[in-house]
Amino acid sequence: MSTPLSALSNIISSHVQTLEAAYAKAGAEFPSLDDPFHPTPLDFDPALHQTKALIVAAAAQILATVRSPIEMLQEYSPGMYWTATLGFVVDTNIPDILNEGGPQGVHVKDISAQNGVDPSYIARILRFLATRHVFREVTPDVFANNRISSLLSKSKSVKEIKADPVARFDEAPLAGFISSSADEALKSSVHFSEFLQNPIKAAAAFNIALKTEAKMWEWYEEPGNEWREIFVNGIGCKDLKDGDVVVDVGGSVGSCVLHLFKEYPNLHYVVQDLPKQITAAAEFWQENAPEAVPSGKVTLQAHNFFTPQPVKGAAVYFLRVVIHDWPDRDAKTILQHLRDAADTYSKLIIFDTLAFHVCEDPATESAAPKAPVPRPLLANLGIAGAGFETGLDIQMINLFNGKERTEAEFRELGLSVGWKLESITRGPLPAFVFSAV
Repeated sequence: MSTPLSALSNIISSHVQTLEAAYAKAGAEFPSLDDPFHPTPLDFDPALHQTKALIVAAAAQILATVRSPIEMLQEYSPGMYWTATLGFVVDTNIPDILNEGGPQGVHVKDISAQNGVDPSYIARILRFLATRHVFREVTPDVFANNRISSLLSKSKSVKEIKADPVARFDEAPLAGFISSSADEALKSSVHFSEFLQNPIKAAAAFNIALKTEAKMWEWYEEPGNEWREIFVNGIGCKDLKDGDVVVDVGGSVGSCVLHLFKEYPNLHYVVQDLPKQITAAAEFWQENAPEAVPSGKVTLQAHNFFTPQPVKGAAVYFLRVVIHDWPDRDAKTILQHLRDAADTYSKLIIFDTLAFHVCEDPATESAAPKAPVPRPLLANLGIAGAGFETGLDIQMINLFNGKERTEAEFRELGLSVGWKLESITRGPLPAFVFSAV
């Protein structure tokens, strides 16, 4: 009988062989960590997703098993420096400078000449990150991008970034996310423990840090998320009748509804958000589908989802990454208003992240991973399966006192206000389909 350590080693070995064989069959080599990221079809091949996830999960677990627990805690406890240093390199355009320098790298003195930061600081920060496989030190004090750090660039030249810093994150959502994490999220995290021990003190740790009563999206306007087929498939537009009403609750300017409208113009759509967003929405629709609003196919409606829902008996009410921003008491208020407006045939669809327990969960009925997880791996595959989601959950506590929810929590939340969870459509952003009861 193999030991847990050898079992982990075997998982890595066997699945590495599977991975390399798939690339060899396609006439390709597995990408090198030293080279900038260039996407290939195999990188996102769903047939290889589980193979890669098992390698990552086993590698992380074998590291935690073999490494001294003292060393593990010494690595974890100053984790804020990961965020701080990543935010620094993004804000000072270092990945962009290195992009222009090419594979031979750029000396820290030349980086300093372009961003004005002391070269000794630059060297130490890049060495910290390169030690953790972000960036590559080519020769002493000469650095280049690698597969990971190349994704920190902003898709513009350094000259363009400096000429228009406000638009520096256009078409660079990952760099923008990291900059945001190193700003308000990092500032808020200082008060994380303080908030958890006394949650009546403020709405969230964010509010303590920024000394404001406003929600983060009121204090800082984030760009809207545009999703495509996730929403078309999740809403099930093809199954609706001509003239059925679909309400996007908290829909910003309506970028999601625009996609739905173009594919299913036979339906009637209502985009709801606060007045400021609806004003912006009018311009958005005039630019992208000028016929939609005048024809009555699309209605732009100022509405606060903490007040009674004005559209009664819609076929579908849907919310995109809204519910995770709110604690249960507020989420119930939002969903109660929708239930009060709904008819017996109405559907509620929530697009949001799904949280999994680290251990096996027999109560999970609809969304448990279908592929078996070999022992002794964690049931949620650790950082390979739930790394981002668990980090996002902590971010939700920190910024909003919100939460990512398990299937059982979604089911309980819905039933508490008259919505029964019928199904979950898996995907990059799961769709939770509720019916009125």
